[in-house]
Amino acid sequence: MTDTIPRFAGFGLGLRREHQRDFVEHEQPVDFVEIISENFMACGGRPMRTLEAVRERHPVAMHGVSMSLGSPEGLDPDYLGELRLLARRIDPLWVSDHLCWTRVGGFATHDLLPLPYSDEALAVCIANVKHAQDVLERPMLIENPSSYVTFAESTMSEWQFLAVLAQETGCFLLLDINNVFVSSVNHGFDPLAFLAGIPADRVRQMHLAGHSAGPDGMLIDTHDAPVCSEVWQLYREAAARFGPCATMIERDDAIPPLPELLAELELARGHAASPRLAA
Repeated sequence: MTDTIPRFAGFGLGLRREHQRDFVEHEQPVDFVEIISENFMACGGRPMRTLEAVRERHPVAMHGVSMSLGSPEGLDPDYLGELRLLARRIDPLWVSDHLCWTRVGGFATHDLLPLPYSDEALAVCIANVKHAQDVLERPMLIENPSSYVTFAESTMSEWQFLAVLAQETGCFLLLDINNVFVSSVNHGFDPLAFLAGIPADRVRQMHLAGHSAGPDGMLIDTHDAPVCSEVWQLYREAAARFGPCATMIERDDAIPPLPELLAELELARGHAASPRLAA
């Protein structure tokens, strides 16, 4: 397994079904696309032909939603085997997943469920990330999820947890800027403290997305709206701290026509070109 992931300073979009024909039939002004890994695992036919056609034009990042890195029972070997086959087939920029758990007793919840930031949970995640990287024969990117609850068992902050995880496993980080903002509002921490606590040399990708307001002022990471001004501001701070790295817009609901997302991606390029660090 190589022990590093080269920096890739491009701007991309998620490859969603609504826009697949656009990407197959026409050259699009993106530097890469990101797929949901599970949508293409253990499948062939039209989905794989579509992915391979897009892969001829653009680098592809693989982003998973069900590895369940926080599961004490360990990782599903069948899942890892299928993921490895897909990675070998398309040679992605990297493979990523979330700092969460999604499975218990063989049952998949289909939700990115939160972890306590404790030594016990950290040991589980370290073991699972190491195992996944050994099977995949490559380092992974781990993403910070949005959060709606906290745990009395937590003994460290989320950013401290991620920093130790990266140090102990050699993994890299996918920093979701919208998730940082959503969690900071929900839990009352300073999002700039989160950025300051992340090791700058481990960040390889950033996500940008929109969110919705829930009950009692809570924010929900819904991926159904444009990026808001507060998240753009936080992204400028992140771009200043972490330097050039891959950035993409996520939209998974209320998906607009492709030109609207391309226009939003152009905004990301502009913000990254004029980053700003807070005093």
